[in-house]
Amino acid sequence: MPLTTLDPKTALVVIDLQHGIMAATGAPYTTGEVLSRTVELADAFRKQELPVVLVRVTFAADGSDAAPGRTDAPRGAGALPAGWDIVVDELAGHPGDITVTKRNWSAFYGTDLDLQLRRRGVTQIVLTGVSTSIGVESTARAAHEHGYHVTLVTDAMTDTDPEAHRGSVERVFPRLGETTTTVDVLDHLAKSRA
Repeated sequence: MPLTTLDPKTALVVIDLQHGIMAATGAPYTTGEVLSRTVELADAFRKQELPVVLVRVTFAADGSDAAPGRTDAPRGAGALPAGWDIVVDELAGHPGDITVTKRNWSAFYGTDLDLQLRRRGVTQIVLTGVSTSIGVESTARAAHEHGYHVTLVTDAMTDTDPEAHRGSVERVFPRLGETTTTVDVLDHLAKSRA
C-alpha cells in the first residue's frame, strides 16, 4: 500500500547494515539492493535535515552480553570476524547521524533509541535493513508499542529466508504500520521540500 504521509519529524532507522551481516545472502532482495535503496533514503533524509539512525548489533566475544534463556535453535557458532559489527562505509561517516548499538533483536530494548528520537521530537520512523523477520520486525513491534507511526520500506529490507520475509511483510507489518517502497518515500520527501 502507498504511504499516506510523512510527519514533519520523521526519522530513518536502518537496521544492521554492517559488514558481517551484509555478507549474508538475502531474499527476495540482495543485501546490495537493500543497501543501495537505504543509501538513497539516507541521503534524502539528510538533505531534509531529518534524523538518520544507524543501528548495529554486536556481542562480547565470550557471549556474556547475549540474551539469556533457553532456545531450540542453536546460538551463534564460534568467534565472529574482526570488523563484522561495523556499519558499512556507504552509510557511515556522516557526523549528524545517530548510531545505536544493540545486543538484542530490537533496536529499542536496552538502548537509548527511544530517548534519542523523543529528544528530537520524532513521531514517525521509516524502517529499512536486515533481517526482515528478526531485527526489522522486532524494532517495528517495539516502535508501534512506543507509540510511533511506523513505515516499513519493504523493498529496502531482506531476509535470509524469503518465506520469513513474506510472512512479516504480509501478515505482521500491516498490523504495525504502513508498508511502502523506496520510491514512494522519496516522492513524499520531495513533495515536502516543495
